[in-house]
Amino acid sequence: MPMDDTGELAGLHVLVEIDGAVATMTLNRPDKRNAVRMSMWGAIDVHVQALAKNPDVRVLVVRGAGEHFCAGADISELTNGPGGEYARVNWAAEEALANFPGPTIAMIRGNCVGGGVSIATACDLRFASDDAVFGITPSKLGIVYPTNALERATRLMGGAATKHLMYSGDLIDATRALRIGLVDEVHSVDALEQRVHDYVEVLLMRSSLTQVASKAMIDEVVREGRVKPASTLHWETEMDRSGEVREGVAAFLAKRAPRWPWKRA
Repeated sequence: MPMDDTGELAGLHVLVEIDGAVATMTLNRPDKRNAVRMSMWGAIDVHVQALAKNPDVRVLVVRGAGEHFCAGADISELTNGPGGEYARVNWAAEEALANFPGPTIAMIRGNCVGGGVSIATACDLRFASDDAVFGITPSKLGIVYPTNALERATRLMGGAATKHLMYSGDLIDATRALRIGLVDEVHSVDALEQRVHDYVEVLLMRSSLTQVASKAMIDEVVREGRVKPASTLHWETEMDRSGEVREGVAAFLAKRAPRWPWKRA
């Protein structure tokens, strides 16, 4: 596990807990509003890649310790700009998160700014508390935002809303973030964690094959405008040999919960 320049293991600042089929990754620098150091980007990459190789993990939830999700990159590390090795590690972490094969949910409280937004937008869904504050702030630092994060923000919010936030660096509240498509749901601080828990429970009752295949094909549509014939053939073949449909129909007719047989490789 990488160490930061204080000699602390980055693993102390990025925690992973697995409970059954659900992994929770927590950004753990609450005294710094979970600002991300370079070593933490490396730890995120390592953790998420390991989880992606674990077929028993179906859902990944990303959260911040304490009252904030993430205040962005640790500015003390950016005196020479976010280029070079920093950019590589940052990029790899966000791509690992975006490419996790199962559903990913960002559970957002408090500050979600800069790199915090790029972590959140690398997740499939964003559930926020009504005290959450969002901002994309590179214009305050003279930074050119990483293109992978810029592309994801634009796909979610559209060009005009992304330009507004990018040009100004303004902070917006959860209500506006919901209106422009940056978040999917907003709940009270007290209700947020239970809502995420309940939604995850629903996901675990549904077919993992459907979820993994849907994610892969939807992401392909977003990237390329369509699902390629090879992808269609792959997932139809996987469905035919998985036994999922047979079990789903049997469970429906018997009025019982399905016992899904399929696991991702």
